[in-house]
Amino acid sequence: MDLSGVSNSAKAPPMTEPSPHPDRNRRKLYGRRKGPRLSDRQAGLRRTLLHDLAWVPGTDPSVQFPPGVTDLWLEIGFGAGEHLVWQAQAHPHVGLIGAEPYEMGMAKLLTKLEENPLNSVRLYEGDGREIIEALPDASLGRFFLLFPDPWPKTRHHKRRFLQMETLDELARVLKPGAELRFATDDKSYLPYALERLMAHPAFEWLAQGVDDWKSRPADWPPTRYETKAIKGPPTFLRFRRRAKTAP
Repeated sequence: MDLSGVSNSAKAPPMTEPSPHPDRNRRKLYGRRKGPRLSDRQAGLRRTLLHDLAWVPGTDPSVQFPPGVTDLWLEIGFGAGEHLVWQAQAHPHVGLIGAEPYEMGMAKLLTKLEENPLNSVRLYEGDGREIIEALPDASLGRFFLLFPDPWPKTRHHKRRFLQMETLDELARVLKPGAELRFATDDKSYLPYALERLMAHPAFEWLAQGVDDWKSRPADWPPTRYETKAIKGPPTFLRFRRRAKTAP
């Protein structure tokens, strides 16, 4: 696999063996993990297909995808996986990593992948920040965070995925020119996200007018969440990783 531009930086964890103490510095992961009881088929897919497609943080990305994959994208919190599957089908040269801690969401995506296999997809049933922290510098061509848990109460804002330290890590792993895509239907999360993304020196907003953030881009398909549980007018933000400046 030719992931051009991928560099193994000293900041990334060793690429050979996982940490002997994986839980020592593990942060708390908020949100649901368990839901309705899985069917026998779904439970079986979690034992078999999830094992076959599992993403292993800390392992060289170039050995986790088949030949012909030339770029790496990451979606955190993929819900039932409709967007991830669409992107994988539309971009067969891209290796797509999907992170989702909610068991039922993972099971629904596994069902889709059993019916329509996609060998360019790798899955992680856990905290997506663990993937980001283990990736080499400048290894991602695109990052998706679509309709994350809004945690609307002010005292819960620290639980939101978009924190400045997370943006620091994303700035490290995104290639210059790579896109960060964010969507929300929560009226309090939008200004919160814009404040942080606009303040971070590594990112620039691609919007040229109102339609650029009120209308979904052509290559941004709707999800089941949007059609069934949307809370208000959605917004679609596209930010670009600025070119790194010489020290």
